Order: sequence, then C-alpha cells, then structure tokens
Amino acid sequence: MEVLMNTSTLIEAFGYLGSALVLVSFLMVSVVKLRIVNTIGSTIFTIYAFIIHSYPTALMNLCLVLINIYYLIKLSNTKVSYDFVKTDDRGSLFNYLVDLYRQDIEKCFPGIDTNFDSANASYMICNNGKPVGIAVGKKEDKNLELLLDYSIPEYRDFSIGKFLYEKLAQEGISKVIYKGSDLNHKAYLSHVGFVDKGGFYEKEL
Repeated sequence: MEVLMNTSTLIEAFGYLGSALVLVSFLMVSVVKLRIVNTIGSTIFTIYAFIIHSYPTALMNLCLVLINIYYLIKLSNTKVSYDFVKTDDRGSLFNYLVDLYRQDIEKCFPGIDTNFDSANASYMICNNGKPVGIAVGKKEDKNLELLLDYSIPEYRDFSIGKFLYEKLAQEGISKVIYKGSDLNHKAYLSHVGFVDKGGFYEKEL
C-alpha cells in the first residue's frame, strides 16, 4: 500500500512539473526559449496524461509538442539579418536606447556606469531598422576595451554577438578586452570566444 501511494505521489508530482514548465514558458520574452521550455513541459504532461489514461489531454499536449517543434525548425532555418551602425557621437537615439533599457542593462551588468564618459567608440546593431543591440568601448589603435555589449531581451540568442565581432574585425579591431562584471555574462563571453585571463576577458578577432 505504501509503495502504491509513493508511486501515485511521484506520478502526480510529474504532472505538476509539466504544468509548471508550460506556465513558466509563457513568462519568457524570447520566443525560442518559450517554445523550448513549452515543448519540454508539454512532453512531460503528455506522458503524465497517458499514465493516468486522460487521452484527450495527452492528445492536446502531443499536438502542442509537434507545433512547437515545427516552429523551432522554422525559426532555426530563418536567417536574421542585422545592420551595423557606428554611433561614435552617441547621439539622441543612442541615449534614448540606454535610458529605455537602463534597468535591464544594470540588471545584466551589476555596478555598470551607464554614462560611458570615457568611451570613444559606440555601435548599434539593427534588425529591419529596429535597434536591438548596443556596444560601447574605449578604442586605442587596434584594441577595444568593451564597456557594454547589450542585446535587448528578444534577441539574446548569441547571433548579435557573433555579428558584432565579425564587424569589429572588419573595422580593423584585432583584440577586444572586457573588464566589467561577468556575474550574468560568463556563458555569453565563453560562447562568443572570450578567454578568461584572470580579472578580465580577452578575445582575438
């Protein structure tokens, strides 16, 4: 009897896990992350529904899994095009974007000074005319000390970073150094090719 109760509790917990993941997925800004988490949650809930013989629920969640997979494949085959815009004067549009996303920037980069008074190089990445990324730094010869490399939440899939560093190389930059906070940034820095030098990060272009 105790074994049956434990099994029943585990099955019920499995169902709650699936439901929780489906709900959490709708809180995500990134469409890709939403569909991935929703797929995992729907898969778990499909298995749970089959176990408890709730076949309509199982069928509905199985359809959700297939729909998510279809759109994930479609998204992976869709190439996003970006434009690289030099904004060395950091004019009104640049300042507007920093002000608009200041709270998120400060959350992503704890302790950052968003005045960027020491910067002499700044860039915006645009998608179909919409600014989706900002980079600011101190340029000296062929080196760039990066003060900020920020993408808006909807575009955090590493594609902007890869595009940015390709364009910086074309601009004659051979080395990028980052000395800021890596608290929420380590995975990104590693993914785009930065090397931890102990106290700062460095990327050869």
